[in-house]
Amino acid sequence: MMRKLFAAMGLAAALAAFPLQAAITVKDAWVRGTVPGQSTTGAFMTVHSDAAAKIVGVSSPLARRAEIHASEMKDGIMRMRPAGPVTLPAGRDVPLQGELHVMLLDVARTLGAQDRVPLVLTIEDAHGKRSQVHVVAPVKPLGQ
Repeated sequence: MMRKLFAAMGLAAALAAFPLQAAITVKDAWVRGTVPGQSTTGAFMTVHSDAAAKIVGVSSPLARRAEIHASEMKDGIMRMRPAGPVTLPAGRDVPLQGELHVMLLDVARTLGAQDRVPLVLTIEDAHGKRSQVHVVAPVKPLGQ
């Protein structure tokens, strides 16, 4: 009986020390609408993790490629470049709304206000385990 009790206590301690997966939430997700002939657009959201993690990838079936980009003003010109993994500190919101954002490249079709865009964020926890978070983002027309 004592052996079972100690085994159960050991398992509980191990699970508490190593959570199976960080709980990730995404809020305020949206995608900027496009006009005919436009093949790139941005997706924006706020990501929250209850444990330390990082976003290591993003994809969408509506775009050939999706990347997290960083924007910076240099010599009076706004420039964007692919960013490395995005750190998600435990318990904090991380906005992908401005300097950091998702770029959808080679978008398959024009995106209008009636559309919803599926996105998949690949998350890596502090132990290297990867999981996916699925988001469906409404499209906001240009000018909104």
